[in-house]
Amino acid sequence: MLLSELAQKELIQVEDGVRYGFLADTDLVFNGQTGEILGFEVRKKMGRFSFKKQQEQSDEFIPWSEIVLIGEHRILFGKTTSRDGMDVDDRY
Repeated sequence: MLLSELAQKELIQVEDGVRYGFLADTDLVFNGQTGEILGFEVRKKMGRFSFKKQQEQSDEFIPWSEIVLIGEHRILFGKTTSRDGMDVDDRY
């Protein structure tokens, strides 16, 4: 499967059925030395007309290990974590 095909898939959390947008709207986080994919960083939008600063937007992280299924149109995943709580930067 090509990366361009993955980018068009919608991210959906299995437990709550919450839609997180498309994979193309996320940032890929990977280990620069090994090339291992660690996960995807998702910027949650606060609202359609948000007057808050960019810094106040919450970021969530989908670890690669939480990917349950990559289907024809969707990617199902388990739980998200905050990237602040993870030491992914230490692995670069």
